[in-house]
Amino acid sequence: MNLLYLAYRNMVSKPLNMVLSLVLLVLSVSLVTFVLQLGKQLNGQMDKNITPVDMVVGAKGSPLQLVLSSVLHIDVPTGNIKLEEAESIKNHPFVGSAISVSYGDNYKGYRILGTEPGYLDNYGVVLSEGGLFQRPFEIVAGNTVAKKLGLQIGDRITSSHGLAAAGGEAHDDHPYTIAGILEPSGTVVDQLLVCDLESIWDAHSHHGEEQHNEDEKHEEGEHDHEGHDHEEPDHEEHDHEGHDHDHEGHDHKEHEGGEQVHDEANDTGHDYEDHDDELEITSLLVKFKSPLGLVQLPRFINENTNMQAALPGFEIQRLMGFLGSGVKTINGIAFAILFVSGFSIFISLLKTIRERRQELALLRTYGLGTRKLLFLVLFEGLLLALIGFWLGWVLGRLALALASGYIESGYGYVLQLNGPNLPELLLFGVTLVIAIIAVLLASTSIFKLNISKTLADV
Repeated sequence: MNLLYLAYRNMVSKPLNMVLSLVLLVLSVSLVTFVLQLGKQLNGQMDKNITPVDMVVGAKGSPLQLVLSSVLHIDVPTGNIKLEEAESIKNHPFVGSAISVSYGDNYKGYRILGTEPGYLDNYGVVLSEGGLFQRPFEIVAGNTVAKKLGLQIGDRITSSHGLAAAGGEAHDDHPYTIAGILEPSGTVVDQLLVCDLESIWDAHSHHGEEQHNEDEKHEEGEHDHEGHDHEEPDHEEHDHEGHDHDHEGHDHKEHEGGEQVHDEANDTGHDYEDHDDELEITSLLVKFKSPLGLVQLPRFINENTNMQAALPGFEIQRLMGFLGSGVKTINGIAFAILFVSGFSIFISLLKTIRERRQELALLRTYGLGTRKLLFLVLFEGLLLALIGFWLGWVLGRLALALASGYIESGYGYVLQLNGPNLPELLLFGVTLVIAIIAVLLASTSIFKLNISKTLADV
């Protein structure tokens, strides 16, 4: 006699009891697996993104906001800092490396980050095709951005001011050219468009420069009107006879202005070496040379400068500590439901055994021993546990897929749908143990079964 098939038939013969037990079990397993996967993957993503950065230096404000905006790119910046002040931090003996970053624009909701090539090296990102940015307004696209927007090498894109996908002023005068596309790295770089710092400065300074050029042209026009004779001879005669007059009467600013316009027209950028005191960046990403830097440098910056230093590891740990209480609460509720489902399995099996006392007595008369009857009930309980756990695990993964779509659109993180891990296997073991305990408690009446009396009452 096939005990497994008989157990299955007994289980489906009472669908209401079976559904109640399954619903409780599925709900508890799906909650636990969803929370475990969500917490694990978010922690893993954050750790991977903050590992290359020991300290972030930026404008005064919330240190957590500074870390979220400059390292994880899921918040707005606290402000800008002077490049000259940031350079002084780079030269500190405790600093091993420091990378300037500047942002404030987006393309269709994806952030455009101005930085140095070392930023990509820190995350170990390599090119899939094309090359790195060599000139202003050349840009490298993260793998996810390129796939989502269908970007190709040589495409020209126009950035918009601000970090939101809509509502910002478009920088139509300074389109970017896609120079390269990066390999997937599983880091925040996949969600970014990366260019050099000069491109960010140029894109945000062109309005002021246009007004400055117009003022210069206006002044030059007035000067030429007052200082030149409009009836002077043609150029050939002027070059031959009026060379001295050319030196004395002409303003050389006109020539210099022409060179400046020519440089802008060719997108070769500006020479910022003489204007470091006027330039700003959003933040500075620091890697310490010595452990002493972790102890002394943040406090020194916070107390003695107009800037703020934040430690990504500490801030993220503090954030996860705030969220951890909520995660523990959800897990506690899920495990409470799991034990309730175990109690439901016990009630269902106990009710089944009492309703089928005559059937069990007949099975005994056909030679089915007490041990086999016990296995029959055990198989029924284990089938409930297996089906419930499998459905709960699948439901948890479906919830994770839905959450991944929301998190990706809002924060740029992609959650992976992986197979069962060790905590989930342990949860499976706990589920089986609860089912076995429920079966053993419900099966005690089998050992007390009086076959003759039970059959006489039929």
